[in-house]
Amino acid sequence: MIETLVDPSQLYSVISFSFPTNFKFLGANTRLKFESGSRTVRASSPAITTGKESDESHIFFSNRRRGLIFITALPFLLRHESMEVSGVKAAEPGEEEYLLLKKGIRKVLSKGKAAGVLRLVFHDAGTFEMDNSSAGGMNGSIVNELDRPENAGLRKSLKSMDFPLSVSWADIIAVAGAEAVSLCGGPNIPVQLGRLDSTFPDPEGKLPEESLDAPGLKQCFQRKGLSTQELVALSGAHTLGSKGFGNPTVFDNSYFKILLEKPWMSVAGMSTMIGLPSDHALMEDDECLRWIRMYADDQNNFFEDFKSAYIKLVNSGAQWKNS
Repeated sequence: MIETLVDPSQLYSVISFSFPTNFKFLGANTRLKFESGSRTVRASSPAITTGKESDESHIFFSNRRRGLIFITALPFLLRHESMEVSGVKAAEPGEEEYLLLKKGIRKVLSKGKAAGVLRLVFHDAGTFEMDNSSAGGMNGSIVNELDRPENAGLRKSLKSMDFPLSVSWADIIAVAGAEAVSLCGGPNIPVQLGRLDSTFPDPEGKLPEESLDAPGLKQCFQRKGLSTQELVALSGAHTLGSKGFGNPTVFDNSYFKILLEKPWMSVAGMSTMIGLPSDHALMEDDECLRWIRMYADDQNNFFEDFKSAYIKLVNSGAQWKNS
């Protein structure tokens, strides 16, 4: 019988495993042994350490998840005759995988982390443009873009979701953003699984700039296939976090109510620091203002439109496993 020792961090280079016969542990959650015919494959899970914040993020985010992957995936391995292991794979779009992913996210997500996680979604998906569908969009490339100035602070949000599930980063981030909204009192947003991760960074300079005026914002979102209504609805996510639009851990329509008050026009202290220039710009556009007033008056309407726009956003530019 041929016996092979495999480090789980290297298992993505193996083509496939078959498990028609025996399967057993070799120690307390540290070794696995698979026997099939004349071949035995052993998988050890060594202790995993990580460096400081300045260490290479790719090593941190890939090796740890791969090193633990078999422990979490045992229920699936026992059900299936074989398991193909190639590059970074997306989860099957099944109900069980989706529920497992949501459960894993809820274990590490808190209301205080919600704004950062939602920002992670926007910065991964926001690189998509319709005239360049081969690059950009919800593809997990943000993992390779953390050193860009516009992504400052997102490394911490990504680390908070470092748990051992055999799904793509694109799926994890898309579902995590939806869970962040729900956790903070917003709508429940269903997210389809099956996205594939990109292996290279997206082009730079594709995210909306904070200094854009309303016409510039509308043109930017139009290039991404998003309407003015969807621009305004998605901007409502700024109700979370430290931008000054109501309770920083509650997802509601406070953003629109406070926009209508234009507190940044006041000379009274901290009120001048509420929101970004791009938030203020929405109030100077008649079409945007119409949606702002509607959402300020009707939170349920805002929730429904945000849900639809979010689903469209996280599907933008995605490459799907079964496509």
